[in-house]
Amino acid sequence: MRENRRAWSDVRWAIVAIGCVTAASLLGQFATYPNIATWYAGLAKPAFTPPNWIFAPVWTSLYLLMAFALWRILRLPKDISGRSVALALFFVQLALNAAWSWMFFAANSPLLGLANIVPQLAVIVATIVRFARVDIVAAWCLVPLAGWVGYAAILNATLWWLNR
Repeated sequence: MRENRRAWSDVRWAIVAIGCVTAASLLGQFATYPNIATWYAGLAKPAFTPPNWIFAPVWTSLYLLMAFALWRILRLPKDISGRSVALALFFVQLALNAAWSWMFFAANSPLLGLANIVPQLAVIVATIVRFARVDIVAAWCLVPLAGWVGYAAILNATLWWLNR
């Protein structure tokens, strides 16, 4: 009986984690896709800009890892020290992630994107540190996100510089 309750609890937390991360992804996509072939295509870009086709598989992988990491933290007992702070940081970075698309793509502003992505990277790193205190696997799942967002921050800054 206890195992069944735990299994259903895990399924419910998985639905919550997948739902939250998917919502952020979709929110970002609504701002991004209409601007790729128009505004973004017309920007001067550095040589290290990846081809457009790479973004979908990379972000899909990152969002899957984020959902898995979130699920691992959500399913921990609520009285685990540091769980609440870890979750708060995760949701702040997730909100910044979705907001970046609106600031960069929808507003057609690499400068606004840059104003978002620098603190976003800092919050991702803080989330990794806090996740590591409660679940090391969840923390490691966010390391690729930090790497990609770090790269994206450099790309964002360069796009701003080249198109100011």
